[in-house]
Amino acid sequence: MTDTPTTGAQPTRTASRRQWPLPKLADPNAPLLQVHDLQTHFRTDRGWLRAVDGVSFGLNDGEALGLAGESGCGKTTTALSLVKLLPSNARIKGGRVELFGIDLIPKSERALQRYRWREISIVFQGAMNAFNPVIRVRDQIAEPLRDRLNQSEAAARARAVELLDLVGIPRKRADAYPHELSGGMRQRAMIAMALSCDPAIVIGDEPTTALDVMVQAQILQLLEKLRTDLGLSLILITHDLSVIAETCDRVLVMYAGRIAEEGPVSRVFTAPRHPYTQKLLGAFPSIHADRRTLEVIPGQPPDLVKPPPGCRFAPRCAFAMPICTEVVPPETHFADGVRVACHLYPIGDTDVPTPTPAPPMGAP
Repeated sequence: MTDTPTTGAQPTRTASRRQWPLPKLADPNAPLLQVHDLQTHFRTDRGWLRAVDGVSFGLNDGEALGLAGESGCGKTTTALSLVKLLPSNARIKGGRVELFGIDLIPKSERALQRYRWREISIVFQGAMNAFNPVIRVRDQIAEPLRDRLNQSEAAARARAVELLDLVGIPRKRADAYPHELSGGMRQRAMIAMALSCDPAIVIGDEPTTALDVMVQAQILQLLEKLRTDLGLSLILITHDLSVIAETCDRVLVMYAGRIAEEGPVSRVFTAPRHPYTQKLLGAFPSIHADRRTLEVIPGQPPDLVKPPPGCRFAPRCAFAMPICTEVVPPETHFADGVRVACHLYPIGDTDVPTPTPAPPMGAP
């Protein structure tokens, strides 16, 4: 996919038709997912690296949320923190992750088994690495059905074949090993496994990476169809802004472990407000634009072991002001559903100014 549409996917509000009941501790009136001030750090030889540093967002029933930003900005760490599937040197230092009103952060590893895969499942980036190479695909999809839902071996295998058929893999290929499937079919099988326990939320971690353009389009169409038909909510992590434009209702732009901008895709992509979002979109090619050199963001992301004070994008920002290097920018919420963390937009100012680039900081 090589073009960024001017309007995003239309909001989908599909009522949940989940087969399984809510967890016993769930509040039926609570939102599907609310993340408050999430902080996930990694222990390194140089100290604690603040990979996710105060991230907050929500996800509604039937909604698709895209997480965008350059490599290392904290997208995948944010998603994996929801069910604490983190490396051994990672720690969640603070915040809340409320699923149906249930805070998952204080849950023990054993208690989290109730929520992993049954309520939140993941489509991993590399299906070949996620699958066991010596176990048939059907049996791997049947495993969560046996372990999480206590289904019999025969019932789990039968359901696995149905799920493969649902995602477009012929039933006769159910006995195949992962290496006997093409890249696109392996990714479809990974989606089938993620759907096995009828979860409320599916996280897609770069699900179309390393696939050719035609297969990417097929996978995205499949995710959109499943979201509508099954009442799923989707969190999609990707570097490809066109994927978010095609698939998601809202986009959350991250930079250096924090949220820069969040809002409806149709607003953020057509009228980006944060300077980082503007640069990110300017670096993406469009078949509708005149031939031009794509924009490049100067400099490098900050060191998150010792992040700079104030706005973390300030050293690379053409609009930076003295306050940007001293004070963390507060979030400004606009009437069109967009929120931005930038000193260009004071709290209470709901206008949409068009800033004029200032000389780079330190220039005469």
